[in-house]
Amino acid sequence: MLNRRFWTFTTAVSLTLLGGCTQSDKTDTSVNISPSPVSTAHNMSHGAKININNAILSELDKLEAKLGIPALSNQIQASRPYGSIEELVTKKVVAQDEFDRIKDMITIEDVVLVGEARDVDYITKLGLMKGHLLVADELLQLKKPQEAEPHIGHPVEEIYADVEDQLTERKVPEFKTTLIALQDQVKAGAKDAAKVTSEFKSSMQAVDNAIAVLPESQRQSPEFIFKVINGLLDTANSEYGAAVSNNKITAAIEYQDSRGFVIYADRLYAMIAPTIKKSDAKSHGEIEKNLTELKKVWPDVQPPATPVKTPEEVTTLIKNIEKATTAITTKP
Repeated sequence: MLNRRFWTFTTAVSLTLLGGCTQSDKTDTSVNISPSPVSTAHNMSHGAKININNAILSELDKLEAKLGIPALSNQIQASRPYGSIEELVTKKVVAQDEFDRIKDMITIEDVVLVGEARDVDYITKLGLMKGHLLVADELLQLKKPQEAEPHIGHPVEEIYADVEDQLTERKVPEFKTTLIALQDQVKAGAKDAAKVTSEFKSSMQAVDNAIAVLPESQRQSPEFIFKVINGLLDTANSEYGAAVSNNKITAAIEYQDSRGFVIYADRLYAMIAPTIKKSDAKSHGEIEKNLTELKKVWPDVQPPATPVKTPEEVTTLIKNIEKATTAITTKP
């Protein structure tokens, strides 16, 4: 177990780890709950099949990255519902040869999550919310509210709905209205900087409060933390793959999404790194080395003219991190 509170972030640590992200990110006292053993929530777990009828765009982007088809996620979403996975072909969303490449990745059946897998799914979704908000904050600091708005919109319009049942079951106070209040301020041009800052802090705190309902022992478990980190990086990998085409960054939003998820995953690891370094210096070194290289892919919130690394290189780095975390968690 870790000897420090995993989800408690001070402003100083946040500034050091996030660079351009200047907002405070701090969690209040934990509240223990007893999660239900079964859930029919849409599965965000690392490596799980993707339900094409209800997966959020971040999940569908894995298919887009796999096939290299721009805007495929939106096309899949627009053609719902599907009576079978084969309807991706009959509805002309993808060609037969493209379908054959992804058919083992998809389903129309709801995935039933139990135990820790359900909790990992829950925290990963909230982590995606935070990644979106962190990037939105960077863009707001650059006075680019129009570019920030989609990153605020995703938590409100997409992820919140996907996690709402779990929030209710875990007795988390509703905070969609808080996210909408921030979105409205940004849609209006973020003219009142003080109001935007206040709404941003409220939104971040609301997400942190939702995170804090998990038992403290779980939030202090390196095994649990690594599963969340790997889930975030897996999604970042697919987002980056969807952002790059013909050696150019053709989708700035996906580039920024992946940046936000990597920033947050890096922050999570920074909180446990001292403990991991003591217990397994070799694996810690591998994680640090690959994270350092991975972060170079996003030199700024605005995409570079030419990608720093190819999607294949990013995949390799993320797989290296996953391998190192597995070495730690399976160590006798």
